[in-house]
Amino acid sequence: MELGPDRMRAALAALSLESLPHLAVQVVGTNGKGSTGAFLAAMLAAHGLPTGLYLSPHFITVRERILLAGQKLSEADWLAAANAVLTATAPGGETGKLTYFELLTAMAAWLFTHQEAEAAIYEAGLGGAGDATTALPRDLVLFTPIGMDHAAVIGPTLADIAKDKAGAMVPGGVAVTGRQLPEVMAILRREADRLGTRLYDMDELAGFNVVSRKGVLRRPHALRIPRAKLRLARPPQAQNAALALAGFALCAELLGLSPDPEALHRALAETFIPGRLHLLRLPGMTPQLLLDCAHNVPAVTALLHALSALGIGPTALVFTCLADKDLAGMAPLAAALTAGPIFVPELPGVSRARPAVEVAAALGPRAIPVATPAAALEAVRNIPGTVLACGSMYLLAALFPSPAN
Repeated sequence: MELGPDRMRAALAALSLESLPHLAVQVVGTNGKGSTGAFLAAMLAAHGLPTGLYLSPHFITVRERILLAGQKLSEADWLAAANAVLTATAPGGETGKLTYFELLTAMAAWLFTHQEAEAAIYEAGLGGAGDATTALPRDLVLFTPIGMDHAAVIGPTLADIAKDKAGAMVPGGVAVTGRQLPEVMAILRREADRLGTRLYDMDELAGFNVVSRKGVLRRPHALRIPRAKLRLARPPQAQNAALALAGFALCAELLGLSPDPEALHRALAETFIPGRLHLLRLPGMTPQLLLDCAHNVPAVTALLHALSALGIGPTALVFTCLADKDLAGMAPLAAALTAGPIFVPELPGVSRARPAVEVAAALGPRAIPVATPAAALEAVRNIPGTVLACGSMYLLAALFPSPAN
């Protein structure tokens, strides 16, 4: 990992992508970025726009990261994009060697351009100021809730993290924020004032002016969709949907769209993204398996509240925590997710994995270290009820039953 915009900007220049032919929206924050981006992409697509969505990480195949109209692109398309980017950024050129995430980001921009997307949503990877997606020309930036995560890279304090993510704002551009802690909101507003960025709260969308791409001043309307219409079950998804809806109101003005309430309802009702209270029934297993991507303190806290609100009481837990995460902060929250046994698997082949015995010791006497995620599944095979798995995206990927086609 080597944060900074220079290589990415050079790569975009080499690809003649210093400007993009599609409307580009960047989603920055700690949690909820993928869901917010998926909601917004679905709403734009429901209005007839070919819409791209760039997400991370993936569970089964890297092709999950670059979607057009909600679908993975072919392996041939991926090969063409990779060849185009790697040829343009060949060793000895001005770009230098791209990181893995930079390569995928450049491929996404190239694919959306060559597939003639009219809009694209780009989820930031880590932070804001130095993230590869921040090198892209962007029409709008959305900020999901910002909390403590990746403190060793962009911290160590919440103020440091908020300032780094605020660095994604486009000088003189437009941004919308979801609900934030007061300390975070103060930093976002201060940085917006410094950069000349128009920063709006998602709850205050109605009544401000925005300049469209055609230079016409318009006045977007606040759009409200009932939470009950959401397919994604976690209560925080209502806030993600509200932020996406605020973003859609701006995008509609920039693109000259007339919002269709029925299309918006349909998009929100049908939007699905794996690993968010994702219920699976695996062959030969007594319990149902509930997968959730909560992997930091704010996300596990939200998951705890979500399970309570939904009346779900897991009978067992499969959990682990990567070495760069706040185990001390997550452990008591994770232990509270179930009154039953907790199985902590090793994650073979994951460089940032934390030893299972260390995680289990932090969780207490109910926690049992096991050799692999498969061993954890075997341990819960005959436990009735619902078994919850969370704590790491790598863990969820190992528990998915088969590759997506």
